[in-house]
Amino acid sequence: MNPFKYEDEYISRTEFMIAIPAMIIGVTVLSLPGSIAKATLYSDGWLVILISGVMFTVMAILATKLAVLFPGQSFLSYTSYLVTKPVATIITFIYSIIAILLSAYSICSVAFISQEYLFEQTPMEVLGLLFLLVVVYAVSGSRAGIFRLNILFLPIILFVVLFIILFNIHWFEAVNFLPMFQTNFKSYIYGIKETFNTFVGYGIILFYVSMLKKHQHLSKRVIIGMSIPIVLYIAIFLTSIGVFGHAVTANLKYPMIELAKRIDVPGGIFERVDAFIFTIWMMAIFNTVAITFDVAVYLLSSIFKRIEKKLLTFILSPIVFYISMFPQQIHQMETFGRMINHFTGYFTIVVIIGLLLIAKIRGVNSDAK
Repeated sequence: MNPFKYEDEYISRTEFMIAIPAMIIGVTVLSLPGSIAKATLYSDGWLVILISGVMFTVMAILATKLAVLFPGQSFLSYTSYLVTKPVATIITFIYSIIAILLSAYSICSVAFISQEYLFEQTPMEVLGLLFLLVVVYAVSGSRAGIFRLNILFLPIILFVVLFIILFNIHWFEAVNFLPMFQTNFKSYIYGIKETFNTFVGYGIILFYVSMLKKHQHLSKRVIIGMSIPIVLYIAIFLTSIGVFGHAVTANLKYPMIELAKRIDVPGGIFERVDAFIFTIWMMAIFNTVAITFDVAVYLLSSIFKRIEKKLLTFILSPIVFYISMFPQQIHQMETFGRMINHFTGYFTIVVIIGLLLIAKIRGVNSDAK
């Protein structure tokens, strides 16, 4: 079976906008309420998500302004113009390594969590390999096709999250939200650091703006794209606090799954709603891994231009799978994810601000070549 070939590899601004939340909403959607609750008191975590979301939205806008200065040019191309070819190649290679590690982390998470909740007797190596094979098939085809899959999957994901929230409203207890604003400043800062695992996906803006035909009002689309996960995560966090309370939420490994377990659909239509929710979550992870894997292929292709995309995809596949099987315990997986996400967050901020300053000093405008 051959992948469908599109007429061109260009994407629309809407497809680009949808790719941002599709990339961000991934593994952390299950565990974010718990990690934020550990860092804050009572319901104050929503403020951490909002502050962090606004901060990363500003960085996403700056990334957009940087990439738009060089329309139609790849990340390696315009970075070479700003900081010389050798330095640009190093930065591009680092980002490709980051993308490989993020792909491996997501596949590892899928394998661990699938085994824990659905396939207890199936080795995690088998689960991870099967998931990776589907991703490889998607990435080896049209790059534009991945963006169009996001448009298909994201509305389903958002609908299911809304479904979970609505069917848990009757469990809300107002006392769980009080008192408010009791968290100290240091804890807020720690909470914001925890969200680095969540919002680092905005970095794809640096790489994919070159696929756009039109760049007008792109910053507005980026703001909308970033707003979707911010609102979604705040809603999930407040639902967890309203249903379980602060202390319980902070001690739950995956509050999202626990919320799904409490759903009782009238008429017995679904006996295990959590299994259905887990399946939808797999769609979200697929979006994330497909994009991160494609970023790795995209960046390495710009460095090693003689290697075909499919060949490079097949070369990277065993590497990603091998790395994903390194963590043997769930706490090792979480540590691995936290380390790579924190490094990615700081590295991307430095790259965006540094390149923008250099572009400003050199007087680069949208007609730069």
